[in-house]
Amino acid sequence: MRRGALLLVCALLAACATSSAEPASPHWRSLFNGRDLDGWSAKFTHHPLGENYNDTFRAEHGVLVVSYDRWTMLEGQFGHLFYRQPFGHFRLRLQYRFVGAQAAGAPGWALRNNGVMILAQPPETMGLDQDFPDSVEVQLLGGDGVHPRTTANMCSPGTSIFMDGERRTQHCINSTAPAPAPGEWASIEVEVDHGRVIRHIVDGRTVMEYSAPLLDEDKPWSPTRELTGGYIALQAESHPTEFRNIEVMELPY
Repeated sequence: MRRGALLLVCALLAACATSSAEPASPHWRSLFNGRDLDGWSAKFTHHPLGENYNDTFRAEHGVLVVSYDRWTMLEGQFGHLFYRQPFGHFRLRLQYRFVGAQAAGAPGWALRNNGVMILAQPPETMGLDQDFPDSVEVQLLGGDGVHPRTTANMCSPGTSIFMDGERRTQHCINSTAPAPAPGEWASIEVEVDHGRVIRHIVDGRTVMEYSAPLLDEDKPWSPTRELTGGYIALQAESHPTEFRNIEVMELPY
């Protein structure tokens, strides 16, 4: 082989090696395969991790469903469906809608009320009778046909956040996004940078921004109160809900 050709081959091989060493560009990937709940684990109040009580969470026709058709009475048994891996710097997007009637025995505040938990505690650390994981909740609401409501709100089970220059300890803070009409699909996106900043985005518009989520005191499962990473979980809070196009984009650290 001539020297010039040899140098060209060497250069091409070096370029390929350099290219393969470069990190892949961030991209969206689905967390739900549309067929089953592979990669997800359920945790219901009063029930052990892994028991999908009354077959509440299901995959039906390519949609992840929260169904109460096998319940007779709610009795405070709230559920959460955890994805298998934690995330720290990421974007999450999904669509949701409320369908059918609320479960019998459910509290009035839970009408067309569900959520997606971010930066949640590991599911195996939840107590048997614990209602909600320590986390930040992106609250998903639907219109009740009577009162104005917002969606993509922030709720803070076991946590607090920093917003508008102060530590905010109230349980829920409303966004500026109107809730969808009954039966209407809504699209929600969340951007999380290790807790340094968290944004709720609806229709391409940031409707809420805050930072520095902090665990309440006396949380034995965590060595630190700062929430810089955690799990994603979908709620079952008493109203039948459908989720689709559940996707995550992991961002560079």
